[in-house]
Amino acid sequence: MAMITDADDFFTKGCGRCGRFDTPQCSVQRWVDGLRDLRRICLDMGLVETVKWAHPTYMHADRNIAILGAFKGDFRLSFMNPGLLKDTEGVLEKLGPNSQTPGTIRFRDFAQVSIMEPVIRSYLGQLMAHAEAGTKPPKVDRKSDMPDELSAALDDDPELADAFHALTPGRQKSYMFNLNQAKTSATRVARIEKFRDKILAGKGAMER
Repeated sequence: MAMITDADDFFTKGCGRCGRFDTPQCSVQRWVDGLRDLRRICLDMGLVETVKWAHPTYMHADRNIAILGAFKGDFRLSFMNPGLLKDTEGVLEKLGPNSQTPGTIRFRDFAQVSIMEPVIRSYLGQLMAHAEAGTKPPKVDRKSDMPDELSAALDDDPELADAFHALTPGRQKSYMFNLNQAKTSATRVARIEKFRDKILAGKGAMER
């Protein structure tokens, strides 16, 4: 099944990653009104809309700022480089136990978007300013074997993060062990891309 490459297709058909694509059962269809409202806010802020990881992604000054996502129980706005955000309203959540910093707002009601619009605009504005200034997020010390490249991939890809955190601890460790055997960052990044489909399928690094 081909993943979407046009943002308009996401709002009418879904992402193209599962068999529910372009059916009434697609999670996007359940939450499409709220997702369109989030899209409106992002575009109104002057962000450039593109598609990455088969989801609408919003950029500014050549940097990823935020990405939309839809799941059975909620729809989401996930901020990129969340370590740069000042969560003054305490609304950000972690995608999972291995996420370095909270960076996602989950919505379970369409009305939440309108209520939180001032906060959303404020947080997008913060990241846009950092993108213009070229500010890099602070490094976070972790007491785990998770390589930085995997942590960054999970922060940037909500669907991958959800799937990884749903794996058994043993399967998670299989990926971290494999990636930590790589000698270079480029090799780790390439392996993460290669592993993505297996992680989404709920498999470990050595499973077929």
